Amino acid sequence: MQINPNLFFLIKSQHLIIWNYKTHEQFELDRAHSQRLMELIYDLSLYDPKLETDSTFINNSIIQHDTPTSDTQWGWDDLSRIFHIGTKDLSDADQPTDSVSWAAHYLAHCQSVMRRSPPDSNRFAHLQAEDFISLPQPSPDESLRAYPLLQHTLIKRKTCRTYLNKSISLEDLSTLLYLSLGHLKERTQDTSHLTPPSFRARRSSPSGGGLSSSEGYLYAHNIRGLNPGLYYYHPALHALRLIRRTQEPLGNFLNGQHFIDNLPFGIFITSRFDKLWWKYPHSRAYRVALIEAGHIAQTTQLISTAMGLNTWLSSAINDTKVEKSLGIRDLREQLVLFVGAGYSDGQVFSDEFEKLLITN
Repeated sequence: MQINPNLFFLIKSQHLIIWNYKTHEQFELDRAHSQRLMELIYDLSLYDPKLETDSTFINNSIIQHDTPTSDTQWGWDDLSRIFHIGTKDLSDADQPTDSVSWAAHYLAHCQSVMRRSPPDSNRFAHLQAEDFISLPQPSPDESLRAYPLLQHTLIKRKTCRTYLNKSISLEDLSTLLYLSLGHLKERTQDTSHLTPPSFRARRSSPSGGGLSSSEGYLYAHNIRGLNPGLYYYHPALHALRLIRRTQEPLGNFLNGQHFIDNLPFGIFITSRFDKLWWKYPHSRAYRVALIEAGHIAQTTQLISTAMGLNTWLSSAINDTKVEKSLGIRDLREQLVLFVGAGYSDGQVFSDEFEKLLITN
């Protein structure tokens, strides 16, 4: 038996709030329950199942019969743990089951947002044009004339939400994985001879502390020469390891966003927190994890765009479901982002959502 480790206490005037940040539940305690809980925190052997207060604690998982699990291991401070655990697993009580229900759900959300006044665009919004220093007219054609492909890629990259049922080749996938997540052989001489071997791997994106703390897991759906399934990408070997075969729709892993079920592939980007804990014990390194994953996602999008593909990314992930499917069992490695690519007609909105916008 234990006090639930996923609780924090919020003190307000004449109120004590308990927040279960793992299940997103909140409870307001009266004085009797507050006093009894304090007694049990200091001496759990006083627990009495015959008491109404104690039964309430058990029924609401404030006190648990379970013993502590590996889920309690965390290498940074409690504040970063509360943030990480508390932002996982969006509620799936009304998770859409297809593209039509997702469109209706999202439209209702957008309409609710638009009924509220938006914030000011920025703190300088009250100023006039003459209050600013004008810059020369941008001329990317001139500045990037030696890099026409880079200019084309930056301008063409866009987020699309409709995808054709069209496969990509294993060769193209190989190139994309290598350039976005692989340890680049072309950069083996980039590091100093003084650099320890464990820090010498170089990717196309920057990595906090040279740790290469991000990992990539491939969702393969429509790739010529590769069976559908979930794979781990090994960045040093430039090779895939099958984790499990699956043809489950991608939307089931991404909070019901079924409009992207036709994506031929996608990459779940995780962060190896244990690598960051090892080098950076302060929780500010949590920012490093997010920044690194963001760099890799953007690099993946730019490479995909240069290859003639369109891209889509999301952080609305069914964390627990994906973790179970990938075999991620504890907090040492955690999901951060998903990025996918494929052939698209370039639409910004899904077909179902666009129809709702037209009729509303």
